[in-house]
Amino acid sequence: MTALDEISQSPNLRELLDKLEQTWAKEQRRRHEFWADADEGVKAEFILGEIIYHSPIYGRHWMASTNITRYLIPYVYDNKLGKVGYEKVMVRMTRNDYEPDICFWHTEKTVDFGQKQSAFPPPDFVVEILSDSTKERDYGIKMTDYALHGVREYWIVDTEHETIEQYLLEGNTFILAQKLRDGILEAETIEGFKIGVKAVFAE
Repeated sequence: MTALDEISQSPNLRELLDKLEQTWAKEQRRRHEFWADADEGVKAEFILGEIIYHSPIYGRHWMASTNITRYLIPYVYDNKLGKVGYEKVMVRMTRNDYEPDICFWHTEKTVDFGQKQSAFPPPDFVVEILSDSTKERDYGIKMTDYALHGVREYWIVDTEHETIEQYLLEGNTFILAQKLRDGILEAETIEGFKIGVKAVFAE
């Protein structure tokens, strides 16, 4: 029995629904405050009612991010495939707001993107680079939320073990397609884009 089944079959369903509505309203007020106080110079996310501030990243993190984007960005723009966001691009979901390490939208999703826009719709492709403070969320709430919002492909980059996991969307769930320590990783969502796994972790 799922949690939803348990709630729907509870004798005090009305009371539970009222509490959920109150929780949602309180959370959304805090979310509005988060947006009102947002500082484009500070990396922060709104997750399950909490504001998560991010500490400065280790060199291995930004090196991996740089290595991916220096291949990905020119490939996407040279082939007019869409737009790439990284580090401080806010992605808005139904409940949560994330700043993925790297993300990509196909052209048809970007036609209405504005110069002063500060929140963007769920992307088609996301890369998260693990750190000790984000690992649980990257494998937990973010993976679930990205899948529920139609992100078609999700890469998890582990700089400590120098591996990349490629997840592909099936229904509303990500399925692990492959985990590579070497060789060439080819994106399913970004047609023709390939990158050497070792190149991601080069110093």
